[in-house]
Amino acid sequence: QVQLAESGGGSVQAGGSLRLSCAASGYSDNRLYMGWFRQAPGNEREWVASIDRDGRTIIADSVKGRFTISKGSAKNTMYLQMNSLKSEDTAMYYCAAAQSRIAWRAGLRDWGQGTQVAVSS
Repeated sequence: QVQLAESGGGSVQAGGSLRLSCAASGYSDNRLYMGWFRQAPGNEREWVASIDRDGRTIIADSVKGRFTISKGSAKNTMYLQMNSLKSEDTAMYYCAAAQSRIAWRAGLRDWGQGTQVAVSS
């Protein structure tokens, strides 16, 4: 059974930092396409960053220069280092994964339950 578990969310003042973690389990392949999405109240879910099976990363313009996505040394783990946080970064952050580029691009992703990030100004 595939499971994704996020952790690391919390409350922080503007300008602060948080590091989110995601652990994916139940996959037969240990080279996943993974990424982070977020959803603020009243807004649609938006893509934040993704990393492919070779470690290549793409970051949304809204967080470029402040957020960094990386994979951990443990199998199918991923991190989102968030620096210089702003109030507009407040959202539920979700981890997503897929076993192929085609599945990822088609939106056929597995999702975690999310971890809340609250940034106060």
